[in-house]
Order: sequence, then C-alpha cells, then structure tokens
Amino acid sequence: MRFNRILLSTTLVVVALVIQVSVLARLQLPGAVPDLVLLTVLGLALVYGHVGGALIGFGAGLLSDLAPPADHAAGRYALVLCVIGYLAGLAKPETGRLRSATGPLVVVVSAAIGSTLLYAGVGSLVGDTAARHVGLGGLLFTAALYDLLLAPFTVPLIIALARRAENDPLGEGSPANKAADVSSGWLSSGTGLRIGNQRGGLRAKAAKARVARAGRIKGVKRL
Repeated sequence: MRFNRILLSTTLVVVALVIQVSVLARLQLPGAVPDLVLLTVLGLALVYGHVGGALIGFGAGLLSDLAPPADHAAGRYALVLCVIGYLAGLAKPETGRLRSATGPLVVVVSAAIGSTLLYAGVGSLVGDTAARHVGLGGLLFTAALYDLLLAPFTVPLIIALARRAENDPLGEGSPANKAADVSSGWLSSGTGLRIGNQRGGLRAKAAKARVARAGRIKGVKRL
C-alpha cells in the first residue's frame, strides 16, 4: 500500500474507533452497537479493493481488540474485519465509480450480519457464549439496522476522501498520471497513423502524376 493510503486509512480508522468507543458505545441502544469502524473498513475496501480491504480490516480489528473496554481475546475482531474487508473489496466496481447507492447499502447490510455471525462463531470456538444470552437474532437485526442508518452519513464521505487521495497529482502511480500517459499514447499513435495515411496518399498521387506524365510523353513521341 502506498504512503497516502496508509496515512488516510490509519487516520480514518483511529477517528472512527475514538468516536465509537467514546460516543456510540455510551448511547445505551438496545441490542448491538453501531459499528463505525466496520463502515470505515467497508468504505475503504470499496475503493482499494480486496487486498487493501483485508489489510485495513485486520489493522482496524486489531486496534478494536486492544482498545478499552475490550473484553475478548486479542485478534478475534481482527480476523472478522480482515475477512469482511476482503469480501467487501471484491464488490469494488471495475470502473472505480459506483453507479447507484444500492450496491454499497447491500454491502453494509451483508457486512453487518456477516460480521456479527462470524464474531459469534469465533467466540463459540473459544468458549464465549455471550451472544447466546443476549439473543443472536436481536443482535443481527439491530446491527444491520444501526449500520444501515449510519452508512449514508459515513460511507460516501470515506469513499470521497479515499478517491481524492488516490487522485493525488504528486503520486507516481496515481490514476491521473496513468490517464495522462494513456491519453498521450493514444494521441501520439493517432497522429502517427494520420501522418502515415497522409504520406501514403501523397505517394499515390505522385505515382499517378508520373504515370500520366509518361503517357503524355509517349503520346507526343508517337505523333
């Protein structure tokens, strides 16, 4: 990952984690807690792809595991967000532009449900049965609902910031520079083709003129 990606991702994840721990976790909402860190990972994965999404998800999950008041084994949420970030990155559009808001919203709902199920599944393997006592059905519903309500205010902003960092004109491999290289290549090749056609046309005209001149000369000699 390039430096601007690492810097932006780290900043967004840290800010999201601070807001989630200091504000969202203290709202005392029924069921799950709105997962701003998850939404941040999803927004970045939709821009950076599955590899970047997996790396960002692992780092964000590890920070969440270590941040107080975490009461679970370190690495548990890192595994969850790593998988979710990878799968969300697979939904990145080939053109890099989202045609509608339906796709990201489907990704958000799927990620909210998938992360809750995966977190509960990993917890059951290590002996954590808290999800059973709270009610897995209620957690799934509230997690999807809260993240879906929060997504329109966060995911588009994160995507816009990530795209703006990707279009940094100072970056060596930025899409803007690549586009400029491609366009210049097209222009140069197109100019070469036109010049070649013009040269071929001039040669054909010169050949026809020589044949006509030779015919006139022969006609004069015959007379």
